[in-house]
Amino acid sequence: MQTSKSTRIGFWVATGLFCFQIGFTAFGQLAMPQVAAAFEHLGFPSYFRAELAFAKFIGIAVLLAPVPARLKEWAYAGFAITLVSALIAHFSVGDGPQAWSWAAGTSVLWGLSYFFWRRSESATAGEQTSAARRVERANASVFANG
Repeated sequence: MQTSKSTRIGFWVATGLFCFQIGFTAFGQLAMPQVAAAFEHLGFPSYFRAELAFAKFIGIAVLLAPVPARLKEWAYAGFAITLVSALIAHFSVGDGPQAWSWAAGTSVLWGLSYFFWRRSESATAGEQTSAARRVERANASVFANG
């Protein structure tokens, strides 16, 4: 079972857009006064903006780099927690769609990226399992024949 070309394209498009979106928010958290005001409006301490921005940059690097699957899984989990927390924070202070739609849209990109990544991971695991079975069969026939 090989990863299809459409799965690879879907993954890189969704992941590229997601990382661009998250990167833009991380940059905004570090450099834009209106983002600082939004964090203050949500009740977060000012140091949290920098902490979150740097965590986002690290997560982007993990998603784009060839790292072990477990590390990518942790990055996806961290982004999911961040996005859900952003939505909860906006809802808890009574913000309207103009404030929380950015997090909602980014969540859709996260979901697409994660979907395509999991699909490609399962295809890769299937390829590895098939290869292992071929080796086992070859070894078994060598031992059986003598």
